[in-house]
Amino acid sequence: MMQIYTIATRAFLPPKDDLFDLLDESVTDLRDGDVLCISSKIVAIHQGRCLKIDSSIDKDELIAKEAERFVPRSRVPGALAILTMKEHTLIASAGIDESNGNGFYILWPEHPYAAAREVWSHLRKGRNIENIGVIFTDSHTMPLRSGVTGISIGFAGFYPVDSYIGKNDIFGRPFSMSRTNVVDAVAAAAVLHMGEGSEQTPLAIVRGVPHLRFTTDDTSGDLLIDPEVDIYRPLLECFEDAGEK
Repeated sequence: MMQIYTIATRAFLPPKDDLFDLLDESVTDLRDGDVLCISSKIVAIHQGRCLKIDSSIDKDELIAKEAERFVPRSRVPGALAILTMKEHTLIASAGIDESNGNGFYILWPEHPYAAAREVWSHLRKGRNIENIGVIFTDSHTMPLRSGVTGISIGFAGFYPVDSYIGKNDIFGRPFSMSRTNVVDAVAAAAVLHMGEGSEQTPLAIVRGVPHLRFTTDDTSGDLLIDPEVDIYRPLLECFEDAGEK
């Protein structure tokens, strides 16, 4: 049975703090086979991806600069947000956030998949654990649904997708397409426990994850789909390339 244990930590302070120190002091019961979920916000603070909020910064210009592709605010109902694509993810505002930022804009982490592997290596070496997963999580809105859920923006240590192709359903019919997105399912469950407000639990250990296969290979390519061949391409075509800003 899958179990989730959130970890309360000290305040992680922008504009820059040390994630590895935080992990060493806060994660005391990591076991072989666990997945450690880490809020992307504290990864960004670790990287110094913070800008002091003041009148000289135009947030919309900052969002457009950070985005890879975007839909202008003027095209969004109520002008509520700038929709963006970044790191193979549809996200509002290029992931830039002010909540729990203590007066700073917190940008998204740079190179999140490479950064996740750095954390994964640190945990394996420091704790003598062979099989461990790392997921960087963030909150994410879903079209036609109210509220946010968790999503992964970087991971390491395991295969993100489990395939049913070639297996039979309960009536013996073989699956030809069905696959389970393990990494985002775990991220969603972890973020639900980690919370969105003042909980101060930016870390969560997920234990007993079904369909999980560990590996030392870089498996990010197993999850990501080229937008040009994605079945949602007709919807993605409304995004403008960042070079057109």
